[in-house]
Amino acid sequence: MRTPRPRNRSLRGPLSVLVATLAAVAAVAALASPVAAAAPAEADTTLCEPFGTTTIQGRYVVQNNRWGSSATQCVTATDSGFRVTQADGSVPTNGAPKSYPSVFNGCHYRTCSPGTSLPARLDTIAEAPSSVSYGFVGNAVYNASYDIWLDPAPRTDGVNRTEIMIWFNRVGPIQPIGSPVGTAAVGGRTWEVWSGGNGTNDVLSFVAPSAVSSWSFDVMDFVRATVARGLAGNDWYLTSVQAGFEPWQNGAGLAVNSFSSTVRTGSGPGTPDPGPGTPGGTETCEVSYGTNVWQNGFTADVTVTNTGMAPLDGWRLAFTLPSGQRITNAWNASVTPSAGSVTASGLAHNARIAPGGSLSFGFQGSHGGAFAEPDGFRLNDTACTTA
Repeated sequence: MRTPRPRNRSLRGPLSVLVATLAAVAAVAALASPVAAAAPAEADTTLCEPFGTTTIQGRYVVQNNRWGSSATQCVTATDSGFRVTQADGSVPTNGAPKSYPSVFNGCHYRTCSPGTSLPARLDTIAEAPSSVSYGFVGNAVYNASYDIWLDPAPRTDGVNRTEIMIWFNRVGPIQPIGSPVGTAAVGGRTWEVWSGGNGTNDVLSFVAPSAVSSWSFDVMDFVRATVARGLAGNDWYLTSVQAGFEPWQNGAGLAVNSFSSTVRTGSGPGTPDPGPGTPGGTETCEVSYGTNVWQNGFTADVTVTNTGMAPLDGWRLAFTLPSGQRITNAWNASVTPSAGSVTASGLAHNARIAPGGSLSFGFQGSHGGAFAEPDGFRLNDTACTTA
């Protein structure tokens, strides 16, 4: 059982804290055969329990996390993220949201994602690359946000001392906890910065001036900005990285189409560096990307070679399709979502790449305007060379 999660997330004023008990649910089954890139996984799992969880990709946890309302909320976990399938009820927009349905890497209220390298001490983390692709709706009041949790101890339960929020989008008359304290340039973007507390932890929020639907960035850029403001120390611990939504009104249709998070650590105090072939480890790779292009359409044949010394299990190749391109079907891999920042992952018969070995997959798509190829590939969050 997991300790219920108090979450005082309001904006200005005292909030009540709801307490609930988590009932565990079954993990998502793996895809067994190639499917069209835009189709949901055959083993999609729907969670309606307030604190229900399940795992995806064998390394992330999807949580329903309804704590601020008694109205029904359900999320459906897919092979690459989740979508909110039911979001009844509403709460006042000058108070806390209804919930925080999300997907995370790390440990949160006694639930840890498989194979995670978190908690990890900040001064041992070299980088923490993450990427997300959101699906927004217009008939709700919500934010699309990351939660990044920091604590002086490597705790895996309860409330952490400092919460970093990154607001990718906000719809409706809502605002972060605390008050605005200026702007900051972090990760190559300019953000409105809000600072405050909710009675249980400090909150530092970075708010995008306009909606950001997808982005790849280093979580440590925001962590270092938080340390510089005195809200954490380098001897603190990063405990989890989460991406999701805070809905106040409605919310059905919101989706995290894809999510990735890796934490790479070095030597010194804290969590040791994981070995090759594990989440957060070091791999080397080469990618060959061959295309056949015609008016408004194309096919891509992709070959991935493991040039390292260890096998790669559960491989995931991330890349960004240029604007105007959309995948219509794929073979020999699952490729999701169909546009923007996509991730290809192995199927049951080709989930491992042996040292010195390679595998190939492909997809067909549409395009508009001048055709271009992706400008980079990351295998299990490590940059690859291109052949």
